[in-house]
Amino acid sequence: MTSTQTKKQQYLAGLRSGLPVITGFFPVGIAYALLARQAGMSPVETVLMSATVLAGSSQIMAAGMILQGAGITAIILATFVLNLRHLIMSTCVMRHFSGEPAGLRLLSSFGVVDESFAVFCMEPEENRTLFRFLGLISAVYLAWVSAAAVGVLSAGILPQTLLDSMGIAIYALFIAILLPSLRQNRRLALLALLTAICNSLFSRLLPASWALIAATLLCAALGTAFVDLQTDGQKEESADAP
Repeated sequence: MTSTQTKKQQYLAGLRSGLPVITGFFPVGIAYALLARQAGMSPVETVLMSATVLAGSSQIMAAGMILQGAGITAIILATFVLNLRHLIMSTCVMRHFSGEPAGLRLLSSFGVVDESFAVFCMEPEENRTLFRFLGLISAVYLAWVSAAAVGVLSAGILPQTLLDSMGIAIYALFIAILLPSLRQNRRLALLALLTAICNSLFSRLLPASWALIAATLLCAALGTAFVDLQTDGQKEESADAP
């Protein structure tokens, strides 16, 4: 039981639980670094962004928008909207650490990302301790920053055709995130399609970066009115059952 473990044992257990995440982090981290280099970011800027931001989808989006020539205001707003989900994830994680020192809770909040959140939530209740989570996010952080460094080093030796293809990394990442949910929820799939259509229409009137922001905000607002993630998923699973 975790309650009988020392803080060091909890931390090491968290490190071990984060090892599977590394295999998924590395390809995305390398893709981000290659895209960032294509966008004109220096090697130091590329790695420093991973070290200080620690948000794969946002970093890829930002690098892609830089590559497209988007302004700083559009980049900040787009990544802010994309990362709003972290408010919910952080709330779910931090409620387990209510009695811990504020400094350690603040440190742990930096490591709340999709992968660490998923691993932490799958742990038994007795294993959801602060030091176990600190171990988990240590593995996540080291993997992500290391992947960026590997990507920077790879940028000088990979063929140009492969480097040019990194522009589609953001789309592949978002599809991978969305696809499992879309398959179980028809209303959510319809919302994703509507967002794509709105983005296409808005891009005829606005710069591409602002069109993406406008489509995301509009369709997210519409989605709150007719998409119920839990209820819809349960209904469709029941309908598909024999």
